[in-house]
Amino acid sequence: MINNNDNKDMVIWGDKYAIGIQLIDDQHKELFALTNELFRACLGGEKMQDSIFKETMGRMVEYVRFHFGAEQELLQRIKYPDYPEHKKQHDTLVRNILETVKEYNEGKKLVPNQFARILRDWILSHIAIYDKLYAAYIVTQKKKGLLSDKDING
Repeated sequence: MINNNDNKDMVIWGDKYAIGIQLIDDQHKELFALTNELFRACLGGEKMQDSIFKETMGRMVEYVRFHFGAEQELLQRIKYPDYPEHKKQHDTLVRNILETVKEYNEGKKLVPNQFARILRDWILSHIAIYDKLYAAYIVTQKKKGLLSDKDING
């Protein structure tokens, strides 16, 4: 099958994923890039999966932790009422990624392509639904005069 997308990207950033906070949007773009790297590694055959997939997974784990930390700090700073649930979702993804990496490193057969798709689906749905909820909360609080750009940007 011929793929007309020469970059073989699994996810493409678009304005529909933007939440309107530059720092967070930039971090989400990086998550998209790492997801695409994982996917391209999956397309490269077993040798590429072993080296590039492992290396990219390590970077993904670190970046997810970094991003979730920044996002959670923002949510606490703005006193987001659904913070506990949002954090719980983050914790669950990190736990799942770490578990998958551990199993892969222990030799358990992993279908990297399938894992990349699961990761993609989680990231897209999380941003499109849950991150958009806190973005709407921020807009509402700003309109009420209860939040300023300084509160949001730290």
